[in-house]
Amino acid sequence: MLELNKSGTDRSEPGRLPAQDPGPDAAPDTRPAGASPSTGPDASAGRVPLRPYLIAGAILCALYFLYSYFQYARFGSPSWDLGIFEQEVRAYAGFDAPVVDIKGPGYLILGDHFSPIVALLAPLYWIWPSAESLLFAQAALFALGAVIVGRTTQQILGGRSGLCVTVAYGLSWGIQEAVKADFHEIAFAVPLLALVCRALLLKRYTAALLWSLPLVLVKEDLGATVAVVGFLLFVYGRRLQGVLLAAFGVAAFVVTLVVLIPAASSAGRYDYWTKIDKNGEQDVSMLDSVLGVLNSSVKIEMLVFLIGITAFMALRSPLTLLIVPTLGWRLLSQDSNHWGMVWHYSAILMPVLFLALADGVRRSRGSHRPWLASYAKVAVPVAAAIAVAMTQHLPLRDLLRPETYRTDDARSQAARAALDAIPAGSRVETDITLMAHLTSDRTVYWVGGAPGTAPDIVAINLDFGWSRPIQDPVAYAEQLHPEARYRLKHRGGSFVVMERTTPEPDRIPGVRDG
Repeated sequence: MLELNKSGTDRSEPGRLPAQDPGPDAAPDTRPAGASPSTGPDASAGRVPLRPYLIAGAILCALYFLYSYFQYARFGSPSWDLGIFEQEVRAYAGFDAPVVDIKGPGYLILGDHFSPIVALLAPLYWIWPSAESLLFAQAALFALGAVIVGRTTQQILGGRSGLCVTVAYGLSWGIQEAVKADFHEIAFAVPLLALVCRALLLKRYTAALLWSLPLVLVKEDLGATVAVVGFLLFVYGRRLQGVLLAAFGVAAFVVTLVVLIPAASSAGRYDYWTKIDKNGEQDVSMLDSVLGVLNSSVKIEMLVFLIGITAFMALRSPLTLLIVPTLGWRLLSQDSNHWGMVWHYSAILMPVLFLALADGVRRSRGSHRPWLASYAKVAVPVAAAIAVAMTQHLPLRDLLRPETYRTDDARSQAARAALDAIPAGSRVETDITLMAHLTSDRTVYWVGGAPGTAPDIVAINLDFGWSRPIQDPVAYAEQLHPEARYRLKHRGGSFVVMERTTPEPDRIPGVRDG
């Protein structure tokens, strides 16, 4: 179990975490008398070959991108997020403010989530102006995390443990579900957290501090994670660095939520507070939220599988504390999407947990508890076996199915025909199905989310899953926009494209004059 200090056989020096100093639970030093300290296990870190991990990373990157690409090509995006992020990156690439019209005409996305690090994708978007470039970037960032996690594990444990952990991390459910969920800004946090944990494990504390700083630019809640890194530095004996970093993390967390996001938001507030204090229209007190952190079997299942994928050895490492802030807001949330094993929310926990696995094995190998020392010898292959076994129920399993690669089915052909009927440069209101295929060269609104704009085109998938079936698409478009009139321009399969027949309004919400 995770303990920062305990009595008895695992006692460490004051102010230090166990196993930073080997202590009596560590294996005895078997070096010959007079041998140079450079022959110790830590000194071999620099001799771990990089090439096998780069090859493994390239394979994982290919698998992730292959899955994402064919999901995109089959018009199977599970949410509007890919379109949202492409609009954001497209704005940065054009040196414009990150306005995301999908969230609302003229909506400044920094008033929703604070993720300015996404601007780093602008150079890639100059070369490849498509949503596919974001999918590739995420695949590469996730794979980079695997390279860091695997190579660090071999540096710590030796043998073939590094490649085993690379497989376990690369096939972990948190990463696979994030790949399925299309692009999200947390892709940047994955390698950054891997580098933070690597630096902590290799006692490179200044590097840990520096790698943690950019996390506050990835998402607003990660300031709390940075504060935990500061706490660990403090306990490891770097007291001044730890205090300063923890203070920075807390300050960044508070300033982002209370000042920066409200300043960018048209509503003047951080909208996601309602995820904690409201369940539908019902108010929920903070006490009830706290008491309800484990009130669902979905939450408990998620926690068990989080630790279970490390063969439970992550519990032996203080690094596991780094997952507490993210788990905290997810368990407090009243939104059931935050609780389970789907979507992208667990991806940033994967590098932490698998490097905590490596640390836990290292701490346990020389334990005086025979059962623990014996289990530590097999924990890494057990974790790899768990990941491989679980994959048969996870997204990458689809890569073994021939239908995954078929993009010429009737539905896909109908969707592409609908795209061809939508002129480049037009303002389009649409649903999720076509959205990410339009954002590279059109202004795109979410269907029903752009009142008063009289878009040039309203394009919908009748099989999208509407609460009420749409019997008359033209009447539906005019219901959305009574200020305009529309006619049917194209219909094929379940896809319908309507074009505006009346003049464009003099003033369009969210569009600047001139």
